[in-house]
Parts: sequence; C-alpha cells; structure tokens
Amino acid sequence: MTGDPKLLERPVWSALTTAHAGFARGNELARRYSPDVAPLCSVREVSDACLQALAALMAPGDVVGLFSAEPVAAGGGLAVLAQKFVEQMVYAHSEAVPAADAGPVVRLTPDDVPEMMRLVDLTQPGPFAPRTIALGSYIGIRSAGALIAMAGERMRFDGFTEISAVCTHPAHRGRGHASVLVRTLMRQVLDRGETPFLHVYNDNTSAAALYEKLGFAHRRSIAVTVLKPELGPI
Repeated sequence: MTGDPKLLERPVWSALTTAHAGFARGNELARRYSPDVAPLCSVREVSDACLQALAALMAPGDVVGLFSAEPVAAGGGLAVLAQKFVEQMVYAHSEAVPAADAGPVVRLTPDDVPEMMRLVDLTQPGPFAPRTIALGSYIGIRSAGALIAMAGERMRFDGFTEISAVCTHPAHRGRGHASVLVRTLMRQVLDRGETPFLHVYNDNTSAAALYEKLGFAHRRSIAVTVLKPELGPI
C-alpha cells in the first residue's frame, strides 16, 4: 500500500481536498463534486452545521450520496432518500494478475459518453454522470461496434485510485470482460506507483468474489446515505 491508509476512511473528502479539488464545490465544512461530474459528497463531520453547509451546495431536486462510517439521519435541511452499505476493497499485492484475452480494450473518450450512459442505465453499477469520464481513465470492450463492457477510474488521492463503473451488458456476461477491464486498470494504477481500491454494494456477492480473485481484500464497510434538500414551507 503506497499511501496513508487513513485517507481511505473518508475517500470522497480525501479526493475533493487533494487530487480532485478542481472538481469540488464547498468549503471546510462540506464538499461535493460538481453535479455533472459525480453525485458524491462528504462533510468534515456529521453535525448540523456541516449538513447545513452541504444543503447550501444543493439545488431543489438535487440528490447526493454521502459516504460515512454510519448511516446519517435527516437534518440540516436535508431529507434521507435511501441508505445502503458498500464494501471497500483494497488491492493487497504489488503486481496485478495478468489479464486473459477477452477482446481488444479501447480507450473511451467524451464522444463515447452517450453510449456509456446507456450501458450504465441498463446495468446500474453505481452513479455515473455526463462528466464522470473527466475524473480518470475509462476503458471498454466493443462487439460489432457496440459498447458491451466498461470500467474506469473515479476517486483519486495520494497513493490511491478507485476503480469504478465496472459493468457488462447482460447479453455478454460470463465471458471475462469485467476481469480484463479491471486488470487493465489495475496495471495502470500500479504503474503509477499507486494502490487500486474499489467499492462494491454489500449485496453484490458475485462482484465481490471476482475482486477477491483479482487480489482485492475487504477493508471496511461504508454507509452511503442518499440525501436531497427538504421541501421548504408552502
């Protein structure tokens, strides 16, 4: 592990105060990615003052996911839409497992975003916005010209890069595409002297099993609370 593990405790805050500060909105109390980049946010601490600061960064109808040690209750002008846990997994070795051949991997560009959004809508790997691709390297696999699988880099901070948006079209699953894409990204991250990590929904046991085979180890559970601004008085 190349970076300080304490940075993994608050990955969104770590990213928005360092490598991704240019994508951040907010201040010392609350920070969020620009809405067109990612619906992720963090607060300095879970308190009314910090939640109020977060609410001030949101427009009516806006929705964000707040990463924290425990689920966050409504307050500070914010209502809770949903709560779930993700498992944080960190690569435990220094070299990536060699990739098997599952078709040519292509670099994805902003021109590919409409097709990427359609694949995300179909497979629901997690939040992906029109400018998420600006956060890092995104790659995919095509079949007959159509994008059938993709993955990329999302949060990044000192010594660590998150692998995210791993998804495969249902008609093309079981052929090793996700494994190839994740391994390709792992090599990129390791070549930069950084450690790959990722988050997987705690009920997605098949994905967690794949990541374990690729050398990722479970580190901790993180609560994700989906928040929106409370409606004002009528």
